[in-house]
Formats: sequence, structure tokens, C-alpha cells
Amino acid sequence: MKNILLIATGGTIACSSSDEGLTPSANVNELLSYIPHIKEKCKLSGISIMNIDSTNMNPELMMNIAKAIKEYRDNYDGFVVAHGTDTMGYTAAALVYMLKNFNKPVVITGSQLPMEAEYTDAKKNLSDAIIYACEGRAGVYVAFDGCIINGAHARKVKTRSYDAFESVNYPVVAHIKHSRITHNEAVQGDYNKSDNSGIEPELCSDVMLIKLFPGIDNKIFEFIKGHYKGVVIESFGIGGIPNIDNNIVEEIHKLIEAGVAVVVTTQCNYEGVDLDIYEVGKKLAKENVIIAADMTTEAVVMKLMWALAHFGKNAVTDIKKYIETPVFCDRSY
Repeated sequence: MKNILLIATGGTIACSSSDEGLTPSANVNELLSYIPHIKEKCKLSGISIMNIDSTNMNPELMMNIAKAIKEYRDNYDGFVVAHGTDTMGYTAAALVYMLKNFNKPVVITGSQLPMEAEYTDAKKNLSDAIIYACEGRAGVYVAFDGCIINGAHARKVKTRSYDAFESVNYPVVAHIKHSRITHNEAVQGDYNKSDNSGIEPELCSDVMLIKLFPGIDNKIFEFIKGHYKGVVIESFGIGGIPNIDNNIVEEIHKLIEAGVAVVVTTQCNYEGVDLDIYEVGKKLAKENVIIAADMTTEAVVMKLMWALAHFGKNAVTDIKKYIETPVFCDRSY
């Protein structure tokens, strides 16, 4: 029987009602008390390392999750992280990069309704996550509404519905129904890891995310140059960047000259960015700009944070190579 560790961090799954609204309050043992049947599947232990609304999640706390997994890596066969849904995609992606070469399943889950609610999805999601941690493949995943999603491709797309998460630009890895896993054989080579010695739980939070909009003031880029080591720019469509009145292309050139790592992605959910289509994109491609391909914004932000922590400022060429190279299937091309 497998040994599984549940790491509780708070979120809606752990919330209770109060006069001021839902607030995380349930500890890890209380969560486990709602799914006693799961003890038939594995030997289950739990720790609570924080109890927060996931809107308060930050890189430092994400690092603490990775450090907890590193501390207990030799004692358990798999790990489940109970997490709030709002920032789950960011934490899942961060763990993909921090848990380098990890050869055990790490499954993140949460819920749209608290565990104590009458029609909660929390019991199924947590049970599914534990089942996959017992029987699934090595890697980092999100378990939600019966779907197992690659951790670098999970995005919350609905605010209330049970099927809140989609797998963006990558197939769903597996489905779980009635406690049985059906793997997607098309992605059976999803992860190929040999050991668990390469955990590197460091992130650099000196990153800005900019979403372009018509009329954006390019003075923001001057501010970025003096305060951040990296920036992710959500462009229009397949890679559109203004280059006439508000000449953002020129501002990107200045950022790169100053040693800032500039990543260009798209505001569109699917199919990614390609700077080789339009004239403005081809001009950008001649710069040392980093192209996100079809990575999610969540993944590219966290990958940039990891890269900056390990390559440092003014190592744009190394960072570009790392981000543009697929890691743990975080991009499809």
C-alpha cells in the first residue's frame, strides 16, 4: 500500500462560513475526516503548512510547498497539495520547474465549494487527487472535476462551475471516474524522470506581467527597466505589438539593452504566439526577445521566475534558451 502525504495550504476546500464571508479554517485532519473511504487506497498522512485564501499565494509560499515536498520526498510515494483555485495554475506551474527530475506524482487540487458544503465538489476532487498520487505517473498535475491536467497547462477558466479548469494547448493526461483512472495513451510519455535529487525550490519574484491594450502608455516600460529583472508581455493575437504612436517595440529594445528578460506571449488561450507572421513580429524576433510559443501565461511567468533565480540578471541569452526549450511538456512545439 502506497504512502501518500497531503499538504494543506488553505483555499476554498478548507473554508467555513463566517459573518465576513468564507475563510480558510479547516486543518488537514479535518479535510481527511470527510473522505474516510480513501484509507482503503493508501496509507495517508497530512501536514498543514499554511491556511490562506489562495489570492494571497506568492512565490515565497510556493517555495515553501516545494521545500515541504523536498523534506519528505524519501518518506512518501506521492504527494497531494490542497490549494485554492484562484492561483492554482501558477502554483502548479511553479512546482513543475522547482521539482526538477522528481520521480513521484505531485497532484494539486481544490474545490469550488467548501468541504463542508452540501453539494461540494471537494470530496471528489480530493479523493481523485489521492488516487492519482497512488497510481499515476511521475510529474506535477492538477486534479479537478475528474480530469488530470499537466501542471504547466492548467488554467482556471470559470469562476463558479465545477469544471473550472481546462488543459490549455495540451491533452488531458487522464480521467478519473468511480475511482478508476483512464490514462490518455497519447501522452503516456508525459514525464521521464529518473530520480528525486534535483529539487530546486528557488524563485525570483522580480517579474512584471503586462497585458497590452489599445492606448497603453509606454511610460510603464521605463518603470519596468528600473525595477524588474524580467517582464512577460501579453501581446495581441499571434504576437502583435504596437510600433507607431505608442512604440512598444522600441521600449522592448531598450529593456533588452538594459539586461531585462522580455518574454512575449499572447492574450489568446489557444495556439500560442508566433513572431514570424507579421512585419512587427519579425522586427521583434531580431531582438533578443524570448518567445513563449503556446505556453500558458501562468507557466511562462513561473518559468521566468525560476530562470531568473538560477541564471540571474544580464543572462538573457541563457534565460531565452531555457524558456524556449520545452521542459516537462510545458509547450507543444
